[in-house]
Amino acid sequence: MTASCAAQAERPALHSTKRIELILLWVVLTACIVRFWILPLTSSLWIDEMVTVFVVQHGSGDASLAVAPQVRDSAYYALPKLSQKIFGPSELAYRIPSVLVMLAAMWLIALLASRIIHPRAGWFTVFACLALPGINFQADDARPYAFGTCIAAAGAYCLVRWLDTARWRDAALFVLCAALLWRIHLIFWPFYIVLALYAAVRLAAGETNVSWGRVAAVFGAVAVALLPVLWDAVNLFRNAGAHVIVPLPNIRELKRSLQLNLPLFCGGIALLLGLAFRWRRPGKRTSWGSLALILGWWLVPPLALFGFSYLTGDSVFIARYLYIGLAGAALTAAWVSSMVIPDERWRQLSIVLGVVVLAMFGHWRIASPPHNKSGWRMAAAQIDALQLSPGTPVICPSPFIEARPPVWRPDYRLPGFLYAHLPVYAIAGHPYLFPFEPSPQAKAYAAELSQTVLPKSDRFLIYGGDRNVLFWRDWFSSQPELADWNPRRLGPFGDVDVVVFQKTNADLRAAH
Repeated sequence: MTASCAAQAERPALHSTKRIELILLWVVLTACIVRFWILPLTSSLWIDEMVTVFVVQHGSGDASLAVAPQVRDSAYYALPKLSQKIFGPSELAYRIPSVLVMLAAMWLIALLASRIIHPRAGWFTVFACLALPGINFQADDARPYAFGTCIAAAGAYCLVRWLDTARWRDAALFVLCAALLWRIHLIFWPFYIVLALYAAVRLAAGETNVSWGRVAAVFGAVAVALLPVLWDAVNLFRNAGAHVIVPLPNIRELKRSLQLNLPLFCGGIALLLGLAFRWRRPGKRTSWGSLALILGWWLVPPLALFGFSYLTGDSVFIARYLYIGLAGAALTAAWVSSMVIPDERWRQLSIVLGVVVLAMFGHWRIASPPHNKSGWRMAAAQIDALQLSPGTPVICPSPFIEARPPVWRPDYRLPGFLYAHLPVYAIAGHPYLFPFEPSPQAKAYAAELSQTVLPKSDRFLIYGGDRNVLFWRDWFSSQPELADWNPRRLGPFGDVDVVVFQKTNADLRAAH
């Protein structure tokens, strides 16, 4: 009787502890989302986000986008277009869709972790995701990457459910997600290797009741649905070199892309705590199929893009192109930790991990952290403060690598893709359009302006990416026609800059 009463007294205490843990989990998660995702929403758009604005406002059929078909052809743009209709044009409106789909992605990743790692691993995996700057960047970035992560997670979850239950509804949802993923961004193709690898391992290991024939039929349906996208990808590949913006990667960059610190940190801390508190090791073994999904999601995207870059000679090894594999690093961290963490400690360690992530990556020296280092809005505000006349020349190098002759020309029609940033944060003055990088044609055009247009004004500006601005500052300073002009730097504004060339007092008196 006494033992029974004691057991009954323990149940409310245990229930209260679990409730407190759950409240703490939600509080820490909310704090992370507000700090990492919400506060940066109203900061300046960076250049790729301004492309989103251009596509939303001018449509993917705009003729100037023909030079960059990989930019315009994305199912993603339906989301910011809808958001603009609801909230109007603003940084918040363009970024909110990414926050919402990333919330959905975190939920799906938590469900996956609970299914393939441990029933209580969901919270831990979510906080592991929040430890990755790339996850937080795409969550409030007005670009397709968060949507891609969400659809990839949805496709993986539906595939897991289908191979677990053999229900055709899950198979149909998997086909739908897989057919959509490549339509969001062509660079997401490595994830199809992850999905195929997972299905093949489960079939080979006998971990599903679904037959080889049914799996072949479902993946065949996905292949048929992707044929039009494949045609577009092949056509784009012929001109891939024109869109390359980074050199071929090295082994150090590959190692950095694997996010090894996260699994090592989480696994190491779990091991130390286990040794300190003498935790009994869990006896459950992760299945071969689950391992294939976890490790494949982690390793395949960076390895595939690394190999593709070297095989073709056209580097696609860009940090944001690797975002789709980041959830795999978080799942790997949870899986490594699951070898040590006992069943009753998952929530407690998840709270600790969330607090550590919030403390380490909160940028607490800044009241409201910016989304990106590109300060286009601040640069435009500084130009406005100069109160330029409508005729004041403003030299504007394009921030897009596609701005090369013959696509670029001095009389390029505005608004256009190559200068998509100009209407977003509008400035006074008369823009004179320069290409992405110096060329004989650009220098000839600059020399013509130095002899004809610029001497007629008492000042002119150079406005754009910092490296281009500084190059043209030095070039114009070396011209004999402008030898007595004084250049003054207003920036830098992150990786954006503004230089003002002003006539000396003697030149002004002579002009009058």
